Amino acid sequence: MKDYYEILGVARNAAEAEIKKAYRSLALKHHPDRNPGDKQSEDTFKEINEAYSVLSDPEKRAHYDRYGSAEGIGAGFGAFTGAGFGDIFEDIFGDVFGFAGRRRARPAKGNDLRYDLDITLEESAFGTEQEIEVPRWETCGTCSGSGSKPGKGPVTCSHCRGTGHVRFQQGFFSVSKTCGSCQGTGTIITDPCSACKGNGRVKTVRTIQVKVPPGVDAGSRLRMSGEGEPGANGGPPGDLYIVIDIRKHPLFVRKGNDIYYETVVTFPQAVLGAEIEVPTLDGATTLKILPATQSGKAFHIRGKGIPRLGGRGKGDEIVIVHIEVPKSVTARQREILEEFARIAGEKASRTFTEKIKDIFSGAEN
Repeated sequence: MKDYYEILGVARNAAEAEIKKAYRSLALKHHPDRNPGDKQSEDTFKEINEAYSVLSDPEKRAHYDRYGSAEGIGAGFGAFTGAGFGDIFEDIFGDVFGFAGRRRARPAKGNDLRYDLDITLEESAFGTEQEIEVPRWETCGTCSGSGSKPGKGPVTCSHCRGTGHVRFQQGFFSVSKTCGSCQGTGTIITDPCSACKGNGRVKTVRTIQVKVPPGVDAGSRLRMSGEGEPGANGGPPGDLYIVIDIRKHPLFVRKGNDIYYETVVTFPQAVLGAEIEVPTLDGATTLKILPATQSGKAFHIRGKGIPRLGGRGKGDEIVIVHIEVPKSVTARQREILEEFARIAGEKASRTFTEKIKDIFSGAEN
């Protein structure tokens, strides 16, 4: 007498899910398609199907547990071929071996779209709102996506009788494949819509209002939910992703949330100190150059950079100062510089800055 629990390798009190899991594992291992020409695997495959046909049915299992026999409940493998076998095997394995039964195409989300948006540095700092035109497929308004001329709906495919799949016999069990006549849809459009030519969708250009928040950087992606292409079989539409690119600015270079600006000062301004006017993203401001400033010195103007996304403060404007060397000098300027060079080499108690101030003060008098 066959012990169906032993064949499937489960305990007598095993739950239905455990029995199904064990059957699936063994059926995959011993399936004839995976073991061509192996008689032992074929016999084992028949046994595990016979065991599962009994243990997966509550009434048959109860009868088997009570009497220790499957007699009288049609448990033999011969009784398990045909429709009963196909339904159970298909329910467990789906499309693993080509079984698709009468399942129709499931709803699928539409394709996501991408749009590259160029903005200025100022727009990235302060935010902007722009209209963009996005080409995309949309559901045909004439046929509402059916693909058929209004009043002329699609007809059931005669080849697969609306299942979307056709079956054929392979050995001792039935195998199905996608119907070639309807491409798996189960229906055929005999009178296509003139607007979409039976496609159910038309190519359009949609105008969309895009709000760019302050602080976006190059490479930032803004997601607009539902603005992608329509879904299939009643599925939701995809999303639209706006990818930001920032145009090169004539004055500033952005690095993170800081902006950099380079300027030049004269030699006397660098030595003696000065106040100069520099541009910022929101207007000019005064920058104090400290005495004895070296070329390449960086001055920070706090809060004049790019806002951080989410409103958590701003970056800085960093001004890089370079000292301008004149290409030519007058005789008087040469005389002053030579005097400066001489004094700079002397040992004196006065500070360097005081010496320079004296020289240039004398030159002005």
